[in-house]
Amino acid sequence: MDALPSWLTAHRLTALVGHSGTGKTEVAVNMVFALAAAGVKTALADLDVVNPYFRSRERRDRFEQMGIRFVASSQAMVDADVPALPAELNTLLQDESLRSILDIGGDSGARVLSRFRHQIAGQDHQMLFVLNARRPQVATAEAAEWNIRRIGQIMGLPIDGIVNNTHLCGETTTADILLGASLAEEVSRRTGIPVVCHTAARALAGSLPELAAPIFPIDIYMKKPWER
Repeated sequence: MDALPSWLTAHRLTALVGHSGTGKTEVAVNMVFALAAAGVKTALADLDVVNPYFRSRERRDRFEQMGIRFVASSQAMVDADVPALPAELNTLLQDESLRSILDIGGDSGARVLSRFRHQIAGQDHQMLFVLNARRPQVATAEAAEWNIRRIGQIMGLPIDGIVNNTHLCGETTTADILLGASLAEEVSRRTGIPVVCHTAARALAGSLPELAAPIFPIDIYMKKPWER
């Protein structure tokens, strides 16, 4: 088993934020599986109140098998004007025995989680912006920087790192990932926020050249409804 990357273990709480459709859920699921496989007591909060297609709750059975604590926003409240957050979220924020990953869905999710900004600020945490250069809304350094600053303002918490998660689902190539790496480095230069890693499906990870930030190989768990 590969050693866990330092960016994954450096903080007790990790919140993944970013524009809708960048692949935050896929990254979050791979993070908790990597932690659990290494024997780390971990938890995942699915706080995506926006996107009905890619929900980590679809892997609930495997979470239970691996001993991963899992909480999710109410499915019944997905279309509500003020989505409900699970009461168990407070436990994840306060339980210092857990390494918790928070999967935040888009701007609306950031607004909802901002209610907990003070609890998060008081814990050992990192806020990671997930960037997908193939999403038109963040395909330029200017647009990505604007989104980073906007989400930070909404959250009331600064963004600590950038995750390059550039992909085109099953059509992803190494060229896509390298395009994202270049964009992520440019955004980092503009904002002063470091790039913590580049994700790549395992089938592609070995084909990538060495990059300034580490490569985080991932498995693809989240499928579109018509792919299941």
